[in-house]
Amino acid sequence: MWSKVFAMFLLLVAVFYQVGSTPATEQHTEEDSAEVLFPWRQKTVGSGGLQRAKRAWVIPPINTPENTKQIPKNLVQIKSDTLEPGKVLYKIQGPGVDEDPKGFFEINETTGWVILMNVLDRETHSKFKIKAYALDLSGKPMEEPTELEIHVVDQNDNRPAFVQEEFIGRIHENSKPGTSVMQVEATDADDIETENAALAYSIISQESIPPFRINKTMFGIDELTGIISTRDVGLDREFQISAMENNMQADIGRITVTDEDEEQTENWWVKYTITAGDPEGNFDIRRDDATNEGIVSVVKPLDYESLNYYELVVTVENESPLSLMGPKTPPSSATVTINVLNQNEPPGFLQSPLRLSVPEGSPAGTLLASNIALDPDRQALRYDVEYDPDQWLFLDDESGEITANKEITKNSRFLTKDVYMAVITVEDTGDYPSTATATMYITVLEVNDFAPEPFPLSEFMCNDPEKGSGLVLSATDKDQPPHSAPFLFSLDDSEPENIQNWTLHRINDTHAALHLLTAVLEGEYVLPVLISDSGTPALAEIHMVNVTVCHCNDEGDCQAILAAIFSAGVGLSLGALLIILGSIVLLLLLLLIMAAVEQCRRRPIRKGTLGVSDDDIRDNILNYDEQGGGEEDENAYNMDQLRNPNEIIPSPTAAMPRGKQPVRKDTPYNYPSPSYPRKNPSDPTEIEDFINDGLDAADKDPNVPPYDTALIYDFEGDGSLAGSLSSIASGSSDGDQNYDYLNSWGPRFNKLANLYDKH
Repeated sequence: MWSKVFAMFLLLVAVFYQVGSTPATEQHTEEDSAEVLFPWRQKTVGSGGLQRAKRAWVIPPINTPENTKQIPKNLVQIKSDTLEPGKVLYKIQGPGVDEDPKGFFEINETTGWVILMNVLDRETHSKFKIKAYALDLSGKPMEEPTELEIHVVDQNDNRPAFVQEEFIGRIHENSKPGTSVMQVEATDADDIETENAALAYSIISQESIPPFRINKTMFGIDELTGIISTRDVGLDREFQISAMENNMQADIGRITVTDEDEEQTENWWVKYTITAGDPEGNFDIRRDDATNEGIVSVVKPLDYESLNYYELVVTVENESPLSLMGPKTPPSSATVTINVLNQNEPPGFLQSPLRLSVPEGSPAGTLLASNIALDPDRQALRYDVEYDPDQWLFLDDESGEITANKEITKNSRFLTKDVYMAVITVEDTGDYPSTATATMYITVLEVNDFAPEPFPLSEFMCNDPEKGSGLVLSATDKDQPPHSAPFLFSLDDSEPENIQNWTLHRINDTHAALHLLTAVLEGEYVLPVLISDSGTPALAEIHMVNVTVCHCNDEGDCQAILAAIFSAGVGLSLGALLIILGSIVLLLLLLLIMAAVEQCRRRPIRKGTLGVSDDDIRDNILNYDEQGGGEEDENAYNMDQLRNPNEIIPSPTAAMPRGKQPVRKDTPYNYPSPSYPRKNPSDPTEIEDFINDGLDAADKDPNVPPYDTALIYDFEGDGSLAGSLSSIASGSSDGDQNYDYLNSWGPRFNKLANLYDKH
């Protein structure tokens, strides 16, 4: 009973104590909370009139975990109790704020909350020290700046890693169990003062080479230190041998055998035989007579890239036959593993020299070659251009792909018989790099981009197919073989009426003969000739060949005189031709009569010996109707035609086709001549129109001279040394004229000399 009363009494006392202490506890909690700090609050030590200097609180570090995804996050709130809330501005600065690394922290200027703005990584930045400021509304500091230290709490976000990829240990054969072999080491980027960085080592698996020759649990490891030690016996060095590739080595390892017979006798010596594992015969084994060991050697170079280890089955037996008293057991054998060691072999080009063929005109970016080299060690390669005189190549230094750096043409001065030479190199990326070099020959292939052209484009032929040899046409092509000759010649049959009387026969690869099938009228004919080359693909083009058909003599030569006379009358009827010829004859007769009348009208009547009156001493001035401006006036006609008439006017035996005139020297002669009228006049009334059309065509023909131009045939020039022959001048002379010099002119002038003889 009393115990229950006493318990109730203690309960009431505890309740009253809790109620009385509640305000103080709440105040203390507010002031000492980890989320709200009063860094500028200061305490006063002492009582009465004696007081000690104020000192600031020591601010504990602010902890926040790394890798948090709750961004932004309020870390801590700072307050100043100097002024009432709302009249204080809070600022922070330092690393993580306005110094590298920037952008991690900000502060609410009004409430004083320090805010995390980005994800933290403890392994990069483990802590930050920033300064906090309290300012009044005018910007004046109210307190000295205080320092806030923010610690980044580690999380287990890093895996442990060994300090090297491969650890190699060595141990003597037949070592005792517990012998240390090596120590492995690993690190962890997490905080070493936490469990996040604690490491424990263990062996996942272990395997012997060759398999099943030793205990699977031969080695053990200390989980704290990483020291690897032996756990069992039976290690024998001769179960594994190493050999370098590409070399022939006389001694790469030894095999030990035991024999209880007397040493250095025939019963003790053994014979070694490789019974399996060496199909190519790369190895040999011989006996060391001193130790009875088997010496393994390489007799054929090994290739690591083809096979990096061998398992040889070696059988041993005595040289002398085993005694019948001995055990009946099969010959002893063992497996010998030979590891082939890799050697940094130089890379090589798949083709050296490298020969390529590229069509001319290939644009920049055209792929020329790829996969041009390889490395036996399967290492990465690096390519480079050593010689490229015209900058044709772009070589990818990693893949070795070669593309055209610019258009491939035959205009390069570095081409020799259409072949361009360059030099490229390749290098491996081993510790001791090896380099290979290859010469590159690029043959620029001819592309068929020009059609053949015929020659000549105009020529003469006899109108009678029985006369003359026809017209031989040849063709040329700007392309080179195989895109040029042989050529194919044919007449285009799109207009059969133009070619119905003609035929074209091939003579050889570059020439063809054009013949008439039947006689045709004299004149000009335009024939469409189709010529194609032998390119791939073949190119063909139609060319218009102008053929002038003329009347020929029995020798097959054009008759120039007849052609000139009848050139205007081809196709006319006989009546029309007679009318034209009669008109011409009448016109000539009228001209001759007018000239005779004019000559008679101007001839003076003279008396005396010479038919001239002795009283008429006047000279008769004759008008020759001279025109032009003398030698300087050469615009009217080219004087070369007068100086060199043989170069202009053909000989009588040469062919003068109808409608063809001598070529002018003062104008280009390769302009096309206009079409002369070919339509035969049906009646005499159309003759005038026919003649006018012919005259109009001749006036517009740039290949004939202007025969109607006034020509200058005589000009004495200035400063003549001859004296005047004027009788007026001689009559006015003071002295008598002396004509004795006439006697020296010869017998033809004797009569003239006698007339003027003063005797």
